[in-house]
Amino acid sequence: MRILIIGEGGRESALAAKLQNDPRISKMFFANGNATTDVIGKNVHLSEIKELRDFAIKEKVDLTIVGPEAPLVAGLKDEFKKHDLKVFGPNQKVASLEGSKAFSKKFMQTYDIKTAKAVVFDSYNEAKEYVKTQQFPLVVKASGLAGGKGVVICDTLEEAEATIHDFMIRRIYGDAGIRLVIEEFLQGFEASIIAFSNGEKLFPCVAAKDYKKAGNGDTGPNTGGMGSVAPSPEFTSEHYADFEKHILEPTVAGLKGEGFSFKGIIFFGLMVTKNGTYLLEYNMRFGDPETQVLMALMENNLLDVINDCMEGKEIELKFKDEKAVCLVMCSGGYPRNIETGFEIVGEDKVKHSKLLYAGAISKGDKVVSNGGRVLNIVATGATYEDARKKVYEDASHVHFDYGFYREDIGKF
Repeated sequence: MRILIIGEGGRESALAAKLQNDPRISKMFFANGNATTDVIGKNVHLSEIKELRDFAIKEKVDLTIVGPEAPLVAGLKDEFKKHDLKVFGPNQKVASLEGSKAFSKKFMQTYDIKTAKAVVFDSYNEAKEYVKTQQFPLVVKASGLAGGKGVVICDTLEEAEATIHDFMIRRIYGDAGIRLVIEEFLQGFEASIIAFSNGEKLFPCVAAKDYKKAGNGDTGPNTGGMGSVAPSPEFTSEHYADFEKHILEPTVAGLKGEGFSFKGIIFFGLMVTKNGTYLLEYNMRFGDPETQVLMALMENNLLDVINDCMEGKEIELKFKDEKAVCLVMCSGGYPRNIETGFEIVGEDKVKHSKLLYAGAISKGDKVVSNGGRVLNIVATGATYEDARKKVYEDASHVHFDYGFYREDIGKF
């Protein structure tokens, strides 16, 4: 098989590493890839859907796996399907469950999926008037894709009004913020569940915990994820039963009700409160950095799982009885003004973990940073502390100018 993986982060490195020793795969291409995928297969510099389509036709690609959300929301699956190219991922309409928070919230409300109370606004004035009547904190969300940054928890009316102005008038995230979802604030802890879809049923992985804040102790700005662990230490069997009854099952019913059959991934972003488990959002692709810990624990052959999903077969996911920890090392200034172009050294001293590059590229015989989240260090162990010790021991040997990471990933 010839496989194309779209994306260039640590998630794509984890998928590539999981697939790389499968004897059925003769070639892997990555658009655009990174310093890890450059060694496993061939990086190709393509971004437009038509360029990717033409490449897949020319190179006789048997399967395309899409990492990030933007190509799916832009209709990559639909374009590839016209040319009988197989894609593991949803079409544009189904991808709207991630691409439009307004569409997603309406879906949740229609199918009685347990979620925060919310109202959608197209009018700036109506949104401003609404928040004057609400209790705080309050959550203001840009409906469209904003690179994981279009969600603001507002503690005061002034902050809510400023956020609405930033999104709808200043358009700091472009068209993503011209429609808003304003919803009640839920207090609790977050968990992530990634499920495989075979077109009829959903097959969930173990729950993962993502660390979104830039600083130790969950301080600082939100990021794309500073680390992850799996299984989530806080998410109990009781929480899962609540998720299954009030979120998973009605989601399956909703997908069928809307005719949203797809072969791919659905990601449940959850908030667990004293009143139970609520759905915050859907993502329609593998999460990052959750994929890194899930691939480290998954016992199944990933290509078998994907092929069985593509053929509509039942699957049984199996995970090691271990703990996995992923640490994300970032460029100085992340998630705001990042500094890149610095050589990364010390990879040869990583002995107990797996180093997966993300925002890093090969330059001659060097590897240099070229993004905000530069690399991941992933390890497993009998306990969280065992895995954590491996990760931080190896992280101490890896360096690049102005790089930083959290010191409390996997510490509870």
